[in-house]
Amino acid sequence: MAKATTKTIKVEQTGSAIRRHSSQRETLIGLRLNKIGRVSELQDSPAVRGMIAKVQHLVRIVDEK
Repeated sequence: MAKATTKTIKVEQTGSAIRRHSSQRETLIGLRLNKIGRVSELQDSPAVRGMIAKVQHLVRIVDEK
């Protein structure tokens, strides 16, 4: 049987959501980030990559596995 490997990605919030559009604030909440310095480990998928691209000026990728 083949073992299913799920790729993960760690994302850290580096910028504030203050004075940002509500859609960007909601995207940060969807990524489980809402405070500067918080790190979230997420499943690497096209949807998550799109969310990261939307708020790329507020987050940074810490680690990809």
